[in-house]
Amino acid sequence: MMTSLFRLLCILLLLCSTPAFAQELRDSDGRTIHFDRPFCRIISLYPAHTENLIQLGLKDRIVAVGSGDPLRGELPQLRFQDDPERLLALKPDLVLIRPMISRGYPHLVATLEQNGVTVVSLQPLTQKELAAYWRDLGALGGAADRAETMIGDFQKAVARLRAEQAQLPARRPRVFFEAMHRQMKTFNPDSMAIFVLESAGGINVAADAKQVRNTNIASYGKERILARADEIDVYLAQKGRMNPVTVEEIRAEPGFAVIRAVREGRVLLVDEALVSRPTMQLLEGIETLRRLLYPDFAVRAEQP
Repeated sequence: MMTSLFRLLCILLLLCSTPAFAQELRDSDGRTIHFDRPFCRIISLYPAHTENLIQLGLKDRIVAVGSGDPLRGELPQLRFQDDPERLLALKPDLVLIRPMISRGYPHLVATLEQNGVTVVSLQPLTQKELAAYWRDLGALGGAADRAETMIGDFQKAVARLRAEQAQLPARRPRVFFEAMHRQMKTFNPDSMAIFVLESAGGINVAADAKQVRNTNIASYGKERILARADEIDVYLAQKGRMNPVTVEEIRAEPGFAVIRAVREGRVLLVDEALVSRPTMQLLEGIETLRRLLYPDFAVRAEQP
């Protein structure tokens, strides 16, 4: 056991100490990051980063994750509100964040960088940005080939799922996709959540929604939702930390009784991790939404 662990540590040290071609990338905050070797002690403060690093075969490089990360295992859990010294004590060479953190906690970023730690902020907002994001993670961890394999696998699976749309009923359900119930917000029409919805065979009734800042969220409001009440065949909401909503809460919302989907009992929830996070789980999200939107077709497809 100790011998195997020693060999693994030696391999990691060799990987991290061998200079490679100088590389650079531009992160989601618009900063250019220069590096000449893979990073080997990574703190991931966004669950999607953690999941993708593991998918890329870089699990052994992760030394800590964010609080509540579902893939945390026995790793230390950190919060971006913590004293930067807690992060520095783990001797990271890379801290992966997203723009929400850099905007809200600039002192954390500044302190880490002043102590020689590279900080990279990444968060793709659209399906078209996924490949570049996975390539960036692959470059940072020295797993460029695995990143290309991951991208290829994803693209092939999406092509297959989209080709299967030809087997779906001609009339496609019109869907309002709720992102945040309290603010009555939906998703940016170019977001990954809408990509998942459309790949599953749904029609986004809020295609006129306007993006909120540089995020995947879009403003809509109750008045506009109710104006389309008869058009909404399915009222779909993501459920998770961003939107801890229930079907009962949606049904009981004042005024929502006039929405076709509410009247006909087609208020549905989907795990936000399957539709909003830039991971391979988006494929599962497409299949999950297809089963929800076309329950009769799903039953026929499963029959021998």
